[in-house]
Amino acid sequence: MLQGNDWTTMDVPVIKTLPTSVFLRSESLAARTVFPLHSHDWNQFVYATSGTLVVKVARSWYVLTPEQAIWVPTGMPHIVGALNGAEFRNLYVADNPDLGMPGVCEVYSVIGLLRALIMELESAEQRAESATYIDKLHGLVIEQLRRLPVQNFHLPWPQSPQLCRMCETLYANPADTRGVDDWSLELGTSSRTLARRFEKEVGITLRDWRYRLRLFLALEWLCAGRNVTEVALDLGYASTSAFTFMFRQEMGCPPSEWRAR
Repeated sequence: MLQGNDWTTMDVPVIKTLPTSVFLRSESLAARTVFPLHSHDWNQFVYATSGTLVVKVARSWYVLTPEQAIWVPTGMPHIVGALNGAEFRNLYVADNPDLGMPGVCEVYSVIGLLRALIMELESAEQRAESATYIDKLHGLVIEQLRRLPVQNFHLPWPQSPQLCRMCETLYANPADTRGVDDWSLELGTSSRTLARRFEKEVGITLRDWRYRLRLFLALEWLCAGRNVTEVALDLGYASTSAFTFMFRQEMGCPPSEWRAR
């Protein structure tokens, strides 16, 4: 994922210092385009305004839709890519003692007010508004960042080559029905050892990981415009209604409504 001959690598923009405590940068990524592993001397708030972004931080993968954003603290290496193309806004935020934001990555649900403030900040900079007005927008943005609801959704990834190979296989074919017993035979280990190793490396059971993988891919595929029934069947669900039930439980609405939003 986010690598291979069919991916285009983009140069990471070089910014030596932040001109203001909050700096907005707009970016467009074509399908299967990626910014390679890099870090910043400031915090980064990555918000997808359209399309789907995938962000990798340490051993975790995060899918970002236009309802979500991720906070990446200062100095944390990360990769940002777009599977099917995306428009996004980066907020670079300087470290201040009273910033009030976490020192770890967090995914947030982006509420309407913050979305409007980000777009107004971009518009105000294009209009060359006064520094006083821009500073007020910066302050409002920071206040809203502190109030965002956390959305604990990411896809952790193992480190060992064996488990990575298994996860890559399941990512490529989420309808694969093989369980722990089948994979233990495939990898030449016992079921108990495999289950213990997986939970130790990933933090959740293989069953829970596969459930999360299917939701992760559902968001990606729906954002790419795929048919709901096709998504359900390719994910391994026996029916569209079973997929819709899962999706409604996790996202609060059926997939067709979520995509329309």
